[in-house]
Amino acid sequence: MLSALSIRNVVLIEKLDLDFQKGLCVFTGETGAGKSILLDSLSLVLGARADSSLVRHGCDRLSVVASFSVSLAHPVYKVLAEHGLMGDSEDDIILKRTVSKEGKSKAFINDQPVSVALLKSVGDSLVEIHGQFASHHLLNPAVHLDVLDAYGHLTETVADCRRAYRMWQYKKSLRDDAEQRLMQAKQEETFLKDSIEDLRSLNPIEGEEEELTQKRAVLMNAEKIIAGLNTAYQLISDEGQGAMRQVGQALWQLDKANTLSDGEFSNIFTLAEQAESALADATADLERAMQNWGDVSQLPQIDDRLFALKDMARKHHVSVADLNGLLADFEQKLATLENGHNEIAALQKDEENARLTYIECAQKLSAERLKTAKNLDKAVAGELPALKLSKASFLTQIQEVPSHEWNEHGMDKVVFMVSTNTGVPFAPIHKVASGGELSRFMLALNVNLAASERLSTLVFDEVDTGIGGATAAAVGERLAKLADECQVLVVTHSPQVAAFGAYHYVVGKSEQNKTVITHVKCIENDDRLMEVARMLSGAEITESGKQMAQELLTKSCKKN
Repeated sequence: MLSALSIRNVVLIEKLDLDFQKGLCVFTGETGAGKSILLDSLSLVLGARADSSLVRHGCDRLSVVASFSVSLAHPVYKVLAEHGLMGDSEDDIILKRTVSKEGKSKAFINDQPVSVALLKSVGDSLVEIHGQFASHHLLNPAVHLDVLDAYGHLTETVADCRRAYRMWQYKKSLRDDAEQRLMQAKQEETFLKDSIEDLRSLNPIEGEEEELTQKRAVLMNAEKIIAGLNTAYQLISDEGQGAMRQVGQALWQLDKANTLSDGEFSNIFTLAEQAESALADATADLERAMQNWGDVSQLPQIDDRLFALKDMARKHHVSVADLNGLLADFEQKLATLENGHNEIAALQKDEENARLTYIECAQKLSAERLKTAKNLDKAVAGELPALKLSKASFLTQIQEVPSHEWNEHGMDKVVFMVSTNTGVPFAPIHKVASGGELSRFMLALNVNLAASERLSTLVFDEVDTGIGGATAAAVGERLAKLADECQVLVVTHSPQVAAFGAYHYVVGKSEQNKTVITHVKCIENDDRLMEVARMLSGAEITESGKQMAQELLTKSCKKN
């Protein structure tokens, strides 16, 4: 609810600080006292268009600050959290607006600068104003469907419909994706078949490129390797003066010395024999190595294979190591093409089943909405006669939208319709009613929707226009009833309406230093009695006026 309003330098208001309570707050005062200035100030801090003409004469700028105390369950906190605007106190929201005499406007939420659009969005969620020049929320056909669902407590049915719609759209996306893949596969069919044939013929082996590259590097040094092997063979073998021949001669000399010394050199002779045996093994290995390295005919074959692998990789813009994976991918795509029609048929069946489930849920929701609409129409109709709208009618129109407009909220379009007189065709409420008549329609609606709408603050500007007597009393009674659900502020000229107020504010003006200033005072007891009597009698308050005022206050108190 609106807990405080602080106004500085707005037209006739120099300085004004007001505190509010939950319940019905009425504002009265003579014509021209400045009641409209209060509403202009409130509208401004809620995000209305800035007007430099509102800046008090002789001042540089105006400012309006509004404080709200709202339950943490209110959806406005989600918006504030998303924009990092949570204040120091979790249950207080402070809106501020300044306008300079040059027309420059600034907006703040919880002392942080924001755009006017965000200020208006937050303001609209906190306060709803109904009057001759301002009306929000319920006059917007875009919210009528949600309002009807809330009134009928259709949360679970709406949730079922939402889940069914999202599942249908998910199944549809699967089918769309499969069809897209199939279309792409058809376009690539010849390419796929040729590529698969080429890759299978090439038959790339994992790790083959690295192995061939290493082997090629070795073969490229074949001449040097072979020369080294030959030299080593010559130095070791027993041909010429090789190591084998010299070791053999050494063994002969050692054997002779060992025999003459009665085996003194047996150990040395044994080591020399082992050396001769090792040299013999090395000679045999060298002979085999020279035979293998003596032929470099494999080099062209290796070059051809490496070229073929790299050429295929370049053709498909992948690395040689990825050729195997590419072959598997192409084979999968071709399999998709070959099996695509069967897959799509299965997905189409799933999609159709999901669509039928959605239709079933949406039709159930539509049926419940029709019942809810009849109940709402009946409830609003019951309010209209007492509000001097006996010839008017209210109708909740539910129309099925075309299938391409179906959504997670169902297949319905909801619009609140009004006929102002017998025989006059129904038309959307915001296009038919106007002025005080519109405010009374809104009152009839809000009385029935208040509990489900979770309204915070409602403002009615001269809802009593063109009515009086019993009708005005009926308006006051319904405003008081509405105030049981939310805070209600009403600007009124009707003593019958004013008598129902839980809090009564009088707007007046006085002259100070040759300057007219608007002031507001919360009154009670005798002061309130005199104000209601003034509204009944006029400028000169009579005894009969006082008596009638007392009767109104007593009667309204009993009804409250």
